[in-house]
Amino acid sequence: MLYDTVILGGGPAGLSAAVYALRSGLKTVVVERGLFGGQMQNTEEIENYTGFTSILGPELSERMREHAEHFGLETVLGEVQGLDFGNRVHQVRLSDDRILEAKTIIIATGCEPKKLGVPGEKEFAGRGVSYCAICDGAFFKDKELYVVGGGDSACEEGVYLTKHARKVTIVHRRDKLRAQPILQERARNNERISFLFNRRLVEIQGERKVERLVLENTVTGERETVPADGVFIYIGLKPNTEFLQGTPLVNGDGWIPTDEMLRTPVPGVFAAGDVRDTWLRQVITAAADGAIAAMAAYRYLEENGR
Repeated sequence: MLYDTVILGGGPAGLSAAVYALRSGLKTVVVERGLFGGQMQNTEEIENYTGFTSILGPELSERMREHAEHFGLETVLGEVQGLDFGNRVHQVRLSDDRILEAKTIIIATGCEPKKLGVPGEKEFAGRGVSYCAICDGAFFKDKELYVVGGGDSACEEGVYLTKHARKVTIVHRRDKLRAQPILQERARNNERISFLFNRRLVEIQGERKVERLVLENTVTGERETVPADGVFIYIGLKPNTEFLQGTPLVNGDGWIPTDEMLRTPVPGVFAAGDVRDTWLRQVITAAADGAIAAMAAYRYLEENGR
C-alpha cells in the first residue's frame, strides 16, 4: 500500500503530525515500536504543557493518541530497520521484513537520555531520578538535589534547579568540569551550588523514592553514602537514529539537521521533535514540530502533483 506520509514514532511529535496530516486528507500511518507517547510514558507528572496545570505523562500520551484516532489514525507496531529513498516514492523497511511505501516520510523517533546503568536508576525513574530539570525541577521545592555530569547541560540545569531546590551538588567523575567557561562561572557563582569532583555515582537507594546516593571516589576507591531527595543525570542524550547511519540525513552526532520547514536533504523526508538537531527538547516543542512537518509534507505533495 502506498501512503501519502509514513510517520516514524508515536511520541508527541509523531502524534501531532498525524493529527495535522489526517485533517489535511493525507493517507497516513504511524510506525511505533513500543508505547505511544514516547518519553511522556516515563514522566510521572507534566506541568508545563499549555492547557494543563498538571497531567500525568501516560494520560497525556493517551489523550494525544485518542485525538489522532478520532481522525482515523492507522498504526503499525514494529521496529524500523532502514529507509530506501526514491525519486517519488520512499520505502520504510521494518524488522519483520515488511515494507511500507510512502510519498513522504516524517521522522519523529525522538531521543533518550544516556543512562548510568547503576542499581536503583531504573527503579527510581520518575521517583527522584530525572533527566530533565525543566520538566521536573518544580517538584523539588526546597529539597537537596544532586546533578551527575560535568558538561554544559550539567552546569546549565544545575543553575536552573536552584530556582527550586535548597541545595544542588554537581558530581563529576573527573577533577574539573568540561562545560564552557561561562557556564562554569555561572555555576560556581551560585551560592546554592557546590561541587564534588573525582566522584562517580554507583548506586541509588531508597524505599518508595530516592533517599540516598552511594558515591565512589575515583582516586581512592572509597565509598560514601549521602542523603538526597533527587538526582538529575546529565551524561548526554542519544538520538534514536541507528537506522539512519550512513544516510545523508544525520550529522556526526546522529542528530537530524533541518531547515525552518523541517525538511531534510532528501526531498519528501522531514524530521520533527527531539530527534532534530535543536537546543530545546520539550513535549510542547515536539508537538509544534509535528504540526510544521505535517503541513510541510502536505505542501510538498501539493506542489509535486499528489
